[in-house]
Amino acid sequence: MTAIHFTANDSEIALAALGRLMDRYGQAPASRADVIVALGGDGFMLSVLRQNLGRPVYGMNRGTVGFLMNDYAEDDLPARISGAEETVINPLSMIAGTPDGDDYRALAINEVSLLRAGPQAARLRISVDGRVRMEELVSDGALLCTPAGSTAYNYSAGGPILPLGSDVLALTAIAPFRPRRWRGAILPKGAVVRFDVLDPRKRPVMADADSRQVDSVLWVEIRSEPRIAHRILFDRGHGMDERLMREQFV
Repeated sequence: MTAIHFTANDSEIALAALGRLMDRYGQAPASRADVIVALGGDGFMLSVLRQNLGRPVYGMNRGTVGFLMNDYAEDDLPARISGAEETVINPLSMIAGTPDGDDYRALAINEVSLLRAGPQAARLRISVDGRVRMEELVSDGALLCTPAGSTAYNYSAGGPILPLGSDVLALTAIAPFRPRRWRGAILPKGAVVRFDVLDPRKRPVMADADSRQVDSVLWVEIRSEPRIAHRILFDRGHGMDERLMREQFV
């Protein structure tokens, strides 16, 4: 028998589902569970994955978008879990330097974004593996995303959808003003990307790693973290590869 630990966000619909599922299937302690079942939306799923490194997480959508979630259904849950497809995702590791001299670290499963924090566009210098590749990008910001996150903010900003098995990252400009036609680049997964904020007083920039923010950054360095593996379970035939494919034919 699969030992399941259920967890839910604080919405009414998710908490109601949590009660019904616990009554039906029981509740194993998280430390001894074979699988974590997350009830909510994609934001909650990212939070649960961060809190349960190395443990498989099966999400059911009780939120809005639910790209990382399975359809909600209460019947035959252990069978669905045992037959599920597993996707392993390596997160991005971010280090951000601030004017107070502190370095802030965070992990991001989807993307790390740099966003203007004032009325004027950001001015960013972009380096890859220690070599300056763009002396100045004037834009609302830029982001670096994993294949798993390529259908989220990256896609809305005009970036490409990346196949899940590809060892690449997408670097995407957000509303670029100069160079006006530059949309971004595809980088090897092992690349180390650094953004330097060129005019931090007049044009402040914030960094965001999967909705965890650092205000007024001076520089940000991002790389893939292969030593950390997040395990996501999807119903058979509805795995991440299929979801990425469907997004391109909507």
